[in-house]
Amino acid sequence: MARPQSEQYELSDAEKRDLIKLIEQGKPLPEKYRFLLFEDKREVELVWNGKTRDVCTAILPFQTLEHIDEPRKENVDPVLGLDMDGRQVKGWTNKLIWGDNKLILSSLKSGALRRQIEDAGGLKLIYIDPPFDVGADFSMDIEIGGETFHKEPNLLEQIAYRDTWGRGADSFIAMIYERLILMRDLMHSDGSIYVHCDWRVSAYIRAAMDEVFGRPNLVNDLVWHYRTFQGQTHGYFAKKHDNLMVYAKGQEHTYHEVFDTEVEDTIDFKRWNAYLNENNCITGAKMPVQDSRFVRYLKKWREKNGREPGSDDVVFEVRGQPVDSVWDIKGLDPKSSEKFNYPTQKPEALLERIIKASSNEGDLVADFFCGSGTTAAVAERLGRKWIATDLGKFGIHTTRKRLIQAQRDLKAKGSPFRAFEVLNLGRYERQAYLNVNGRLTGKQKEQALARKEQEFRELILKAYRSEPLSDASFFHGKNGNRLVVVGPINLPVGRLFVEEVITECRKRRASRVDVLAFEFEMGLFPAVLEEAKQKGIDVAPKTIPPEVFDKRAVERGQVRFHDVAYVEATPRYDATDRLTLSMELVDFSVFYSQGLVDSITAELKAGKSEVACDAGQLVKFSKDKQGVVTREVLTKTWTDWVDYWAVDFDYENRKEIIQVAKRMGVEGEVPGLITADSGEFIEFEERWTGSYIFENEWQSFRSRKDRHLELTSASHTYSKPGRYTVAVKVIDIFGNDTMTLVPVTIG
Repeated sequence: MARPQSEQYELSDAEKRDLIKLIEQGKPLPEKYRFLLFEDKREVELVWNGKTRDVCTAILPFQTLEHIDEPRKENVDPVLGLDMDGRQVKGWTNKLIWGDNKLILSSLKSGALRRQIEDAGGLKLIYIDPPFDVGADFSMDIEIGGETFHKEPNLLEQIAYRDTWGRGADSFIAMIYERLILMRDLMHSDGSIYVHCDWRVSAYIRAAMDEVFGRPNLVNDLVWHYRTFQGQTHGYFAKKHDNLMVYAKGQEHTYHEVFDTEVEDTIDFKRWNAYLNENNCITGAKMPVQDSRFVRYLKKWREKNGREPGSDDVVFEVRGQPVDSVWDIKGLDPKSSEKFNYPTQKPEALLERIIKASSNEGDLVADFFCGSGTTAAVAERLGRKWIATDLGKFGIHTTRKRLIQAQRDLKAKGSPFRAFEVLNLGRYERQAYLNVNGRLTGKQKEQALARKEQEFRELILKAYRSEPLSDASFFHGKNGNRLVVVGPINLPVGRLFVEEVITECRKRRASRVDVLAFEFEMGLFPAVLEEAKQKGIDVAPKTIPPEVFDKRAVERGQVRFHDVAYVEATPRYDATDRLTLSMELVDFSVFYSQGLVDSITAELKAGKSEVACDAGQLVKFSKDKQGVVTREVLTKTWTDWVDYWAVDFDYENRKEIIQVAKRMGVEGEVPGLITADSGEFIEFEERWTGSYIFENEWQSFRSRKDRHLELTSASHTYSKPGRYTVAVKVIDIFGNDTMTLVPVTIG
């Protein structure tokens, strides 16, 4: 607590000499000087190693990967507006975003999407369930060919785990503190936030939220008691609850009283039964529990009806007992239809109570650690708008399937629902890596950019375990007897680039080359590989994983480059209607990658197992305590690889338009635009990326209850003859997607 000016401590001469000496030696000052030297108005503050109030200020455009909207039939919705096929054409579109939520939050806060958020009424409610379970949050069980396989975290998720828990509590608090600040700044002034935690981190989160939101804005510290069985414990009481910290952003926030829905156990119900069972007597002697509210209701009823109520009369609506700060909600049953094999998945009843209590129908709700998508699914069912984000690609895929099913269920009931988009920061996040800041001349900026591009290539070559080439040629490195070339950071590798690779190989009389890229043009393979083979060139395309930007992973040799998958789909034309066709999924292949298999078996520890692709099959490699490696094929047919596939029957119909920051102006110069933290306004302009948005018009996917996969789509009828491009997207059992383009002629 700050002292009055008259009580400020005066340093002694000895203390002054000690301070000067410590500063000259570059040593840290004793903790006591923090309070002696600096006036601090906070009574309590959470301090950790490396604490800073600086937060991410990146403003990156969002890349729209997919637009999903179950077609409605004969359903007019004046709010959304529907096209001829019953698809949403206006109003808020829900957002499912893959990526680091720090960058996502920063880009939502100050980017072009902020305008959409404000037009939707502002962000009224946030629920987050951050990874407090020390690493278990990214592992899960998945089904392959009728068998269950435990999926360990991928490298990107392991990196997130290290960032969160690498320095213990210090790194966890730093992670959540920065994100809480960004969330607070994104929220509506009347908004509230629920943070889910358990005994491991509840004390840290409470202190951090006091600092970010202010102690007066604490609404509740809720206890969720879950009724699940636990056997006998030794030396401690069974840990049977989690905490929900609830804070408001400002003085006002949405709150609706919630009543226990199990009416037969409520006090209201017992009081009513007691009244009837005791000969309609309401004296204290005969009624077990008296309540002045109950007495008033009965008195008004008598006055209105002129008699005593009977057992068939409704005296007042039995709403149940008001819920208090201890919530008794069952945990997820392993056999529940809600279950998605996520160890941290929460029951829908928990989110339903939160959303009903702290938002209104039509409000915008967000979850920035969405996992399997429970918050978004419940928000959709309750008529709320939503934003859901997650770092795990498999989590995004699981949420996508769950929300498609939610659309289907609402459609079957004749209830309204919204379209949703799948977004990420994609290539724009990679472009940010090459961003050159500062006041530089044109030439200086060009030189700085060239240095960054060189550093970028060196990092990728190191991750690929390649030797850089000293000569400034087209190729960047060499891996064994194969040349290596790195594609552009912000563009997909297309046919022209591969043709240039082939030409340069022939000049050098080289016959083997690996092409490393973040993205490859759709429909490029396998035809272009066959063309190269006919010219005597073995071209191996490899996808650069996002983990390449983590230098720790590169240093440890943990980054793995994967071969490009291949999709084959065939149009099936209707014999009686020239404007109608369907698509058949014919093949899905993941190419052979012997180097990866060798690496896995060499690095595998005794008693452990790992799964990898080998010759187009998914194989489980196990090493026993004697060091003997065995292999078990998990995928019996190519269809075992496919978890989901979808069709866009007119792919080039909708261009991908992004909003790019145009310029910074003086405050007030450009009215109505979003302000950045600096007080300046940001103006955005529309730009076509050269890509198209995948309009998800039909899909088939496996669920926990139904493992069947349709291999032929429903029929689609075009409005007029012509040439169209059909896009077919396949998502495999690990959540990775591959797309191919199929040209068709209609009519």
